Amino acid sequence: MLNLKIVSPERIEFTGSVERVVVPGTQGQFEILTGHAPIISTLQKGVVTYDGSQLAILGGFVEVQKNEVSLCVEMKE
Repeated sequence: MLNLKIVSPERIEFTGSVERVVVPGTQGQFEILTGHAPIISTLQKGVVTYDGSQLAILGGFVEVQKNEVSLCVEMKE
């Protein structure tokens, strides 16, 4: 399992355990699963998908380290 935290300037959008996360990276969409290598990446406008839920974003950053996934995102208005 992954521990996912999604934060926007306004509030914490989501925190909890998930099986997988798909993010819109600036070099293309990619999936994060348990055991993913450590990474920091920028995000572009698109949709973050996690365990059947979707969140539209304008951009941001993602950091993955030891099954901890942290997203700092700008939300669509």
